[in-house]
Amino acid sequence: MVVFPNCKINLGLNIIGKRNDGFHNIETVFYPISVYDALEVVTANEESGTTQFSKTGETVQGEAASNLCLKAYELLVRDFPGLPAIRMHLHKSIPVGAGLGGGSSDAAFTLKLLNGMFNLGLSQEGLREYALTLGSDCPFFVLNKPTFASGRGEVLNELSLELSQFKFVIVNPGIHINTTEAFSAIKLTPHSKSIKQIIQQSVESWRIELKNDFEETVFEKHPAIRQVKDDLYIAGAIYASMSGTGSTVYGMFQKDKEVPLAFPSNYFVETVSSKI
Repeated sequence: MVVFPNCKINLGLNIIGKRNDGFHNIETVFYPISVYDALEVVTANEESGTTQFSKTGETVQGEAASNLCLKAYELLVRDFPGLPAIRMHLHKSIPVGAGLGGGSSDAAFTLKLLNGMFNLGLSQEGLREYALTLGSDCPFFVLNKPTFASGRGEVLNELSLELSQFKFVIVNPGIHINTTEAFSAIKLTPHSKSIKQIIQQSVESWRIELKNDFEETVFEKHPAIRQVKDDLYIAGAIYASMSGTGSTVYGMFQKDKEVPLAFPSNYFVETVSSKI
């Protein structure tokens, strides 16, 4: 069976404060976007009797054994020891370490796929509980709809947010941002208005009010990422922002607008629609 895990962008990202458990409380809107990986899972043949994982496409740092797809399978096996061995292949197209949640999406889609293939009977809430052990934004991909997220990113409230009249230009300059380092460098500042309020305003107002708190420190360290945002506005974006901790930047354009783009050939550039 084959599924296609999609990525997300962050519409705004406020860091509210550091928690006692070492994480940070945030608020953001997760919005699903139609850039996809591909994940295939089949039951392993009886001769092998062991689970096998393979990968193609974008390079993922670390050993295969640490891949979140495999960890999702191992998580379920602990509670469902009757799960058979499987063969799993992941083709990565979503840029890695890019603020798009590709790894979290792969993990969540693995949980959902195995739940359906082997009739485990897990509810959406049950899947979200498993997903949270794999990453703070993993539970979003179980829901996979426009969502206001708070807490670590796991407290999810579905939003009525219609952006199908826009196209999204997704640009990644190939700079890997370490999430832990990005959080450690964050400068906490007060926020006069919640992202939940701002997101209900006109998109035209977002340029002034809808911010990503990571941009200041990431842009300072990586001017090339700031330049991407500037270039998207020059090209006529109604709104542009870095997603998550970066390094991906997206621009929102009216669907019928021609977008003059001249990014370097080694940049990942996709013009896509929202997933919904």
